[in-house]
Amino acid sequence: MGKQKKAAKTNAVRMLEKENIPYELMEYDVEDGLLDGVSVAEKTGQEASTVFKTLVTMAEREFFVFIIPVAEELNLKKAAKAAGVKKLEMLPLKDLTKETGYVKGGCSAIGMKKKFPTFIDESAAELPYIIVSAGKVGLQMKLKPNDLLTAAEASFHDLVKEE
Repeated sequence: MGKQKKAAKTNAVRMLEKENIPYELMEYDVEDGLLDGVSVAEKTGQEASTVFKTLVTMAEREFFVFIIPVAEELNLKKAAKAAGVKKLEMLPLKDLTKETGYVKGGCSAIGMKKKFPTFIDESAAELPYIIVSAGKVGLQMKLKPNDLLTAAEASFHDLVKEE
């Protein structure tokens, strides 16, 4: 029998295992550079509506994490309302690793350096499972929305821009 290649354990994966939360890892090829979320959905053979991206925002020196479908855009007004602040802006990319411990394309709401208030778009609540970054570019994890809610200590809110 051949040895199965084992995916690297990230902070996100370790935390799920510690909490006994079931998940499935999905690897995808990243040789052609960083991908957008819709490409990740295609590479993993998943519907874009089930693949979610993790965005980090800030208000003054406070940070907030939002998890929304990859094909959607975060509505900063709705996000600020959910977070209970007047105004939010996206965290500059140059600060992402310093604040979260993760890199662009591999940012997970689970296992960040610090625990930030986290919000998941309400569309996730209707799905049997969602796919989010497992904390490394090229690695996604599939889990139940309520399990992500528990693991990230998050809540569901209306967060995306209307068509």
